[in-house]
Amino acid sequence: MRIVSLLPSTTEILFDLGAGDQVVGVTFECDHPAAARTRTVVSTSAMPEGLSPQEIDAFVAEAMRRGEDLYHLDEGALSGLDADLVVTQDLCAVCAVDVSVVDDALAHLGCTAEVLTIDPHTLDEVLVSVGTLGAATGTEARAAELVASLRSRLDEVVRRTADRPRPRVLVLEWTDPPFAPGHWVPEMARLAGGENVLGTAGEKSFRVTWDDVRAAAPEVVVCAPCGYGLDASRSLAETVVASGELPEQVQVWAVDANASFARPGPRLVDGVEALAGILHPDVVRASPIAVRVS
Repeated sequence: MRIVSLLPSTTEILFDLGAGDQVVGVTFECDHPAAARTRTVVSTSAMPEGLSPQEIDAFVAEAMRRGEDLYHLDEGALSGLDADLVVTQDLCAVCAVDVSVVDDALAHLGCTAEVLTIDPHTLDEVLVSVGTLGAATGTEARAAELVASLRSRLDEVVRRTADRPRPRVLVLEWTDPPFAPGHWVPEMARLAGGENVLGTAGEKSFRVTWDDVRAAAPEVVVCAPCGYGLDASRSLAETVVASGELPEQVQVWAVDANASFARPGPRLVDGVEALAGILHPDVVRASPIAVRVS
């Protein structure tokens, strides 16, 4: 089978399932595992490089207003890969190529590849998607093993943090302007032993004001800006602290959002463990993907 994966998360899952050798095409964002970088890139960003978070937000908002695509699908590269299976999404136009664009491109090329749409909104649906990809690639047994391992790790976090005080926590999915978390992130905070104070599990993230943030009275703020690694997240968290928008007593942390918060794949469990280490350091060890800023 020849697979084109148009999501960094599904690329990770496919490699974890032992189907990496079948992956022939990826997006420019598919950077884990490192072997994914050796595959043909068929999707690139329409966004200019070097924009600040505020400029990115403005660019995305304007593109959405105009109905413009944020990603370019290279039809020539896609055609040359002779794919049997194309994995895409219909969850978030800001996150990756939309399934309608893929369908149109395949129809234009006369390609008969199967299109598999992966659209998890919750952590449980992320785990279900592992099984879906396992069924599509003949790796059902490995998928079942992986899901069982991930669920076991989540259960262990819940066990360790049970019956403990639950700090009020806000995971910011963007910092300028601030965005309350959505989809699986509020659930991650709950599983880690925290009380999520803004955002609803399974729903989209949404823009808030700093007044909203202060009114929510978080004890801990975790900066997890979508698409940012740990170093860049720390820099943005430092900017938030320097702005004076948060009360001094609030703990502020930065995490590797790109790896373990934004992408709906197995490493979300790393994110839950990192949050538990932030909220309950006496029972869950500190994670290398989290750093305290203030």
